[in-house]
Amino acid sequence: MNDRYDAGNGGDQQYELVGYDEYGQPVYRQVPQQQAYDPYWTQQQQQQPQGYGYDPYTPGQQQPVPSYDTSQQAPAPSYDSYGSHGSHDSSYDPYGQAASTGHQAAHVAEQTAYIPQQAGPPETVQESEAPAEVPAAERDYRTEQFAFVEEPDGDSEDVIDWLNFTENRTERREEAKRRAKSRLIALVVVFAMVAAGGVGYMWWSGMLPGASSDEQTGTTTSAAAQKRDVVVVHLHDTKKGGTSTALLVNNTTAGRGDTVLLPNALALTGEDGTTTTLAKSVEDDGSTGTREELDTVLGTSIEGTWRLDTPYLSNLVELVGNIDIDTDTDVPDPETEKKTEAPLVSKGKQQTLSGKMAVAYATYRASGESQDAQLKRFGQVMQGVLRKLSTDAQAATVTVQSLAQILDPSLGENDLGAFLAKLADHAKGGDYRTALLPVQQDGTLSAEDSDSVVKDLLGGTAKSPDAGDAVRVGIRNATGDEDATEQARVAVLNGGYTFLDAGTTGTARTTSQVTYSDAARKQDATEVAKTLGLPAGAVKKGETTSNADVSVVLGQNYETTGTTGTTG
Repeated sequence: MNDRYDAGNGGDQQYELVGYDEYGQPVYRQVPQQQAYDPYWTQQQQQQPQGYGYDPYTPGQQQPVPSYDTSQQAPAPSYDSYGSHGSHDSSYDPYGQAASTGHQAAHVAEQTAYIPQQAGPPETVQESEAPAEVPAAERDYRTEQFAFVEEPDGDSEDVIDWLNFTENRTERREEAKRRAKSRLIALVVVFAMVAAGGVGYMWWSGMLPGASSDEQTGTTTSAAAQKRDVVVVHLHDTKKGGTSTALLVNNTTAGRGDTVLLPNALALTGEDGTTTTLAKSVEDDGSTGTREELDTVLGTSIEGTWRLDTPYLSNLVELVGNIDIDTDTDVPDPETEKKTEAPLVSKGKQQTLSGKMAVAYATYRASGESQDAQLKRFGQVMQGVLRKLSTDAQAATVTVQSLAQILDPSLGENDLGAFLAKLADHAKGGDYRTALLPVQQDGTLSAEDSDSVVKDLLGGTAKSPDAGDAVRVGIRNATGDEDATEQARVAVLNGGYTFLDAGTTGTARTTSQVTYSDAARKQDATEVAKTLGLPAGAVKKGETTSNADVSVVLGQNYETTGTTGTTG
């Protein structure tokens, strides 16, 4: 069925079907004569500001259909829903309402031109034909018929740049945080290593509490390897006679000081190989000879000798401003020595002693007492003096100079002052002790008893002698025959060795034994055994006395007949 038809007035007027009313009746509008109907017309419609409608029968798209203002043309006949023809000055809407003017009719036609919700009659849709295909060159498309494609503009690059900037700044911040964290960890590790190194050094040098104790000599520096400065002091009693000897030790490695008290009965060996005592050596051999003999017996290296007569000790106590010590007995005045009078020094804790009182206490030996008791009192006085002495080397030197005593050439005033200042520092800090060297009744050293002092305090282990030094041989008599010691002494001296008297055992033993502690001394031990006429099987590696290179214990298999000779 055709959408246009002729009104019958000579074929001058044509009408176009625009839709159906609610009763299914067709609704038409007038088509102008000067323009034929073109369902794809778009160019003129875009050039004229007029309303347009849509063809509801064009499938797939909404083609614009031109509409015209009917007020400028002759009114077209209008038909109501029953096919009645209306007048030219009025028009009817699809619902039968009359329009007041031709402009209103045109407006109604424009409103009813597009009815997308209402489909045409089935027979109309089936009879309608699709519009003819228009060549692509003659088509005119509008932009709203295509999908919208967003094109990037200039601002998009700025947005990307800003995103890159913020991302890079965030990465830089994270990297800065990581670097700061790495630095912090490195600093913590460095501080930990420095702290550990400092603690290790303090522990090694003995500055930590307990690190310098003797129990740790096996884990730190050995006792023999520790550096010590040693000075021997001889106290001469100018009134009653006699001497008292002590070693003042400054252990620079362990950071402590010691006083080692030496009994006068200590056996020494003279230059001629004869045995003497410490007391006799001080009187006969003087400072130099006694110092060398002590080095031989104890394995030490004494740097100097300080002769301190009792008047100088009294002056020294007065110069430091008296001393405070714990006294173990009442001491009478040595000038009166009357027991009925009050004691010069009273027994008690922290007794203040003047110079005179200090000398009386240091030299006092009660009836029936051994010299060890008197030596301990001397050691107390010396430690009390060190606690009051200045720790400044220059000030301590002035104190020594003020004594106006004549010192041994081996020890000058400056050296003695600096040495005493170091000991004073240890004494004030509590790192100072006094020990007595234990000797047997015959004056010899017992390896079991003396090693704790000789090795630990003095570092006096058997040392390798310098080139040309004689091997020190300690002889201990276990034969039960007293003459065996003298016979062995002569044989050792004739063999070019240094004789050391190691005493006599209370229990005799059957076989003799020659021991050495250093593997380098094995040949020397073998030669000593030959010299004494002992079998080679008697030579063994083991412990020796602290002052001997080779130790010999003479058993009952030692032949005394025919071995005695004269010294050369």
